[in-house]
Amino acid sequence: MGFVYILTNESMPGLIKVGLSDQNDVESRIRSLDTTGVALPFQCYYAARVEDNRKVEKALHIAFGDFRLRPNREFFRLDPYKVKVILEVMELEDVTPKREIVGSIDDVKALRSANIKSKRFKFSAAAIPIGSTLSFVKDLSITAEVIDDFGVKYEGQRTSLTTAALEALRKCGYNWSSVQGPEYWLYNGESVGSHRDRQLEEDSGE
Repeated sequence: MGFVYILTNESMPGLIKVGLSDQNDVESRIRSLDTTGVALPFQCYYAARVEDNRKVEKALHIAFGDFRLRPNREFFRLDPYKVKVILEVMELEDVTPKREIVGSIDDVKALRSANIKSKRFKFSAAAIPIGSTLSFVKDLSITAEVIDDFGVKYEGQRTSLTTAALEALRKCGYNWSSVQGPEYWLYNGESVGSHRDRQLEEDSGE
């Protein structure tokens, strides 16, 4: 038995890493990936303990091979939610770390700074109309309503996708300080971030 994980990184928007670990915990594996060659720490979108981690990882790599950046790398330009729903079918236990995996306070500050400086999300660019209901990726019963081009109503208050995601995560027991907000909300069964990227590709004629 071992783990299969889905990682995101604030310095690599639109990309995910799908890999495995034989270590006793997912946190050790993620910490080992935080090297000088990576601008920001990886964040664990989802991790599962499975019966045969090599078999599961290989199946995911084959299934999503068309989205793989390079054959000898585990990076994919792909909606993390689409990998998550497949991995959930094979999981024995959800082992996504409840706390943020960072090495120092400086790492936390860097993640928050990157989140603040990231390009502001616009619902019009994603062709998501005002009034749309978004579902939270970790608990579909948690929802937010799009109320203007930049904000949502969450628990009666206007806020951003990212702030709403962090509050919803805390409600689910996760003590995280930074996430890519659009990846944690779903619109028509697809993450808001991936919906935007796909819409931009269609608009550009790619």
